[in-house]
Amino acid sequence: MKDTFKKAALEYHSEGRPGKIEVIPTTETANQRDLSLAYSPGVAEPCLAIADNVDDVYKYTAKGNLVAVISNGTAVLGLGDIGPEASKPVMEGKGLLFKIYADIDCFDLELNTKDIDEFVRTVKILEPTFGGVNLEDISAPACFDIEERLKEELNIPVMHDDQHGTAIISGAALLNALELVEKNIATAKIVVNGAGASAISCTRIYVSLGAKKENIFMYDSKGLIHGDRDNLNGKKPEFINNTVPMNTSLAEILKGADVFIGLSKGNILNQAMVKEMAKDCIIFAMANPTPEIGYEDAKEARPDAIMATGRSDYPNQVNNVLGFPFIFRGALDVRATEINEAMKLAAVRALADLAKRPVPDIVNMAYGDVNLNFGKDYIIPKPVDPRLISTVAPAVAKAAMESGLAKHPIKDWEAYEFELDQRLGLDNQLSKIIETKAKQDLKKVVFADAENLSVLKAAQIVWEEKIAHPILLGNLETVNQIIEQYNIQLPDISIIDPRNSANEEEENTLTSYVEYFYEKRKRKGVTMTEARGLIRSRSYYGAMMVEMGTADAMIGGLTRKYPYTVRPALQIIGPREGVNKVASTHILMTKSGPLFLADTSINHHLTAEDIADISELVAEQVRSFNIEPKIALVTYSNFGSVPDGESAMLMRSATNILQKRHPDWLVDGEMQAHFALNTEALENYFPFSKLAGNKANVLIFPNLSSANIAYNLLSNAAEMDIIGPILLGMRKPVHILQLGASIRQIVDMVGIAAIHAQK
Repeated sequence: MKDTFKKAALEYHSEGRPGKIEVIPTTETANQRDLSLAYSPGVAEPCLAIADNVDDVYKYTAKGNLVAVISNGTAVLGLGDIGPEASKPVMEGKGLLFKIYADIDCFDLELNTKDIDEFVRTVKILEPTFGGVNLEDISAPACFDIEERLKEELNIPVMHDDQHGTAIISGAALLNALELVEKNIATAKIVVNGAGASAISCTRIYVSLGAKKENIFMYDSKGLIHGDRDNLNGKKPEFINNTVPMNTSLAEILKGADVFIGLSKGNILNQAMVKEMAKDCIIFAMANPTPEIGYEDAKEARPDAIMATGRSDYPNQVNNVLGFPFIFRGALDVRATEINEAMKLAAVRALADLAKRPVPDIVNMAYGDVNLNFGKDYIIPKPVDPRLISTVAPAVAKAAMESGLAKHPIKDWEAYEFELDQRLGLDNQLSKIIETKAKQDLKKVVFADAENLSVLKAAQIVWEEKIAHPILLGNLETVNQIIEQYNIQLPDISIIDPRNSANEEEENTLTSYVEYFYEKRKRKGVTMTEARGLIRSRSYYGAMMVEMGTADAMIGGLTRKYPYTVRPALQIIGPREGVNKVASTHILMTKSGPLFLADTSINHHLTAEDIADISELVAEQVRSFNIEPKIALVTYSNFGSVPDGESAMLMRSATNILQKRHPDWLVDGEMQAHFALNTEALENYFPFSKLAGNKANVLIFPNLSSANIAYNLLSNAAEMDIIGPILLGMRKPVHILQLGASIRQIVDMVGIAAIHAQK
């Protein structure tokens, strides 16, 4: 498994364009005039304006939204001092997180120096380029000196996330945990195992929140941080505690302790040690990937404990992504000259308060409709919570203003929060929600095209990430040959060959499937011989597995024409009760959020009633993601501008049907697609429209041809990610992959199928 993951990681970073980031122009560059404005001679004008007023650099350049992610590679993740070049993948990854969580652009800079003066001097002379500096993976104690000096010498925000990220998130978690068990931070006995940059910064922020140093006992690899020791370096002396003997062991100090903070290495604690802690103890075991004590062991020993780890597969994940993107977002937006203690504490309290507010349905859905509520298993927000950006960033911005650090104060907070919400669409969030939701209740998904490398690679990801339990259909020899050739890891996964039963049990299953199918289709022209021949094909066999409950869902069609996979599904499973036409939708992941298109794959000739029915199916799918459908019925005409055009009249009639069925829905037509997606244009030209003031997120087309062309054109010409086609209205979930679907698209479709099966 380790070798397989290593191979996948190397492929991820090397395939296509190497690395994870690129620079994309944000202005028009279509013709010579654009280029003359972008560069010579037009570029001289903003240059002169900035020369007259240096603050205009924020007005005319990207500086205000640009953060430098800087490292010298001396403390990279858990890998240690591996050098600046080896740290670059991590720095690119940090830049990627800044972008997808807070729409902040980044350049990563890897400095080939361990000299503090040289490091500081290099960053200082780069100050005109950046709006902020994120220091990353720099070893202690140098990281403390570098950050302190840069904060003094630069007039832009600087933060070493390794120090402060975990401190801010765990600080919020600690406040809430203490509140739940009704303990006072000022009197709580806190044991900190670890004395590196993160541990020092965490403990500092706990002190800022009210913890007393005399109640804090910090341990490094050599024991208690005690005044009698002669080997304390860096910032460790800051947390000397002489109230107990120097040789007091970790097990001894934990007796009666209220809080354990682990920032060290795995399996330091055992059940006997945590049993000695105080009633309603708090255990933050944050070593990754193996915590100081496993979640199950800790809760078994102390059911009353509040437990947090750095892992996403347990409650209360202490994840830095809850903090740094939004802290820098707030700091940049007010052009703060630094990130001070007040701003960090504002982030702590904003995160703590957010966990106490009602959790949005979209977050509950992502975690299995569990109805998350403030309590022992929910003391900090989830990373998929869309409110993070509009909660933490404003809190940080306000603290900067109150501290006198803001050079560009915000005046309209309501407008600012709206702007923050608009910065990020639901594209990345939707993919994360699909995967998280699928993991909550593992379903069996049959892969009907297992004799394909992409399908097998996708199956491995699905299995490894626990998105679903794969069942493979294909020739046993062929599938195993591909698995062996490409070192694909799928242990204990069933491989079934419908054409060659491996044993008596499989033959009996095949016979039962044939008999069932024959009974279902014998009055539709299917003979027993034909039934046996059809069931031996993978598409029919897979659909029968779903029908009979052997599998919960099916994915197929990657290597066969669409009808060959749809037909068996319709014949065996068919539409659910009340559905007149099974339809399909594709989801385009646009920058402003997901866009649903229908019907993209199934129905050629539609009536107005058909279009209304399909619109209802798509709306149901959209609502399953907790998104309000805003439906536009699109064609070449706008509200009767072409009175007798065939598709215009069709969409006009379908709109009337929908508006009568659902008078409260945001649905309108007929209209041209650009009006559906341009809020300002629709309001200006057609203010009477029910969609006026809204941007459509569902486009319904008059026929399959136009819908199919639209999604293929947009996904390829505009390079948009896509999920689909998603079959709508089926009694049980079967989804058909499009020819050439990528591994990522296959995995997304499995997630959708698993979610449908959960219903």
